[in-house]
Amino acid sequence: MRIYVTGVFVDDQDKALSFYTDILGFVKKTEIPLGAARWLTVVSPEDPDGTELLLEPDGHPAVKPYTTALVRDGIPAASFAVTDVRAEYDRLRALGVRFTQEPTAMGPVTTAILDDTCGNLIQLMHTD
Repeated sequence: MRIYVTGVFVDDQDKALSFYTDILGFVKKTEIPLGAARWLTVVSPEDPDGTELLLEPDGHPAVKPYTTALVRDGIPAASFAVTDVRAEYDRLRALGVRFTQEPTAMGPVTTAILDDTCGNLIQLMHTD
């Protein structure tokens, strides 16, 4: 068993696709129209056949209270592994990305948390 698709709820699929591809560096994998929305996934360019991230519309009534509570409490909706959190932090800050947590060492793990501009906090992490 392996994880094939996981997702984040987004308030605007076009804005999310732009952020996740143009800023974070993922690549679009799948785009299938589904009425007013799309089945829209991105993947890491380092693993194009790996786990897909679904940029899922936040239209269900339960989503807004859920995502609002996560953001209010500083809880990331997803966690992405990077080689060097400090280097990614510097790169993304230069692109205008807002972080809610600067790189922080926690034992063998260093993390930072960013705002994806689409309603989520995303954690970047690496192990030392």
